[in-house]
Amino acid sequence: MASGLAVLATILVIAPLVAIFIDLVYKGASSLNLNFFTKLPAPVGENGGGMANAIVGSAVLLTLASAIGVPIGIAAGIYLSEYGRGTKLSNVVRFTADVLNGVPSIVMGIAVYALIVVPEKSFSAFAGGVVLGIMMVPTVARTTEEMLLMVPHSIREAALGLGVPAWRSVLSITLRTAMPGVITGCMLAFARVAGETAPLLFTALGNDFWSTSLRQPIEALPLQIYVYALGAYDEWHRLAWAGSLVLIALIVVSVSLVRYVTTRGVLKGAA
Repeated sequence: MASGLAVLATILVIAPLVAIFIDLVYKGASSLNLNFFTKLPAPVGENGGGMANAIVGSAVLLTLASAIGVPIGIAAGIYLSEYGRGTKLSNVVRFTADVLNGVPSIVMGIAVYALIVVPEKSFSAFAGGVVLGIMMVPTVARTTEEMLLMVPHSIREAALGLGVPAWRSVLSITLRTAMPGVITGCMLAFARVAGETAPLLFTALGNDFWSTSLRQPIEALPLQIYVYALGAYDEWHRLAWAGSLVLIALIVVSVSLVRYVTTRGVLKGAA
């Protein structure tokens, strides 16, 4: 009975994702063509065009966000698990991470708008990457902490008994042992921010043209989908469905590839 309930719970969790993906394929696959991946958005009212600039912009923003959020999150998780147990600072960091997890994304967007966009007097890809990176930090930090705590303490003692420095033991043994779980946390954070729209409205803003500069406004798939979904043209709605399908596919493929490559690397290192 317990096994049956566990399987049923798994099906209930997966079923909405499968239903959404099938609906996206049904409504968006017919709109995918070479122009979608190579052309800029067409002028208002004209058919055709694509989201090439939005795809590139999303790649730039997510790369910058990962470069900011993943190292800081993992470092915070290591501190909470290995060095800050029971200290007041660790309690503050843990509480802050939990609070940030519950803060609406639009509030973070407004905060970064006030801290970066207003002083620079310009929307920019850098501001968009910063807000997405901040949103990744609490998820990565708390997941890293929990995964490190699951590593048996005897492994740490064995490393220290062999004369391995504490910092080397944490990085080369404890963190490596917990790496599959840490990677899962990073991918969850990545998947969460990949579809965010509200914070990008206050930071990256959007751009109908090619732009890869970190100091200029930049387009992103969620922003382009948002604009097209609110539009009054059937062509825009068609492209919005296609963009949604591409966004989901890019997230699934990127997460799967990163997890496969890094997990194989961890397993080879352990062997």
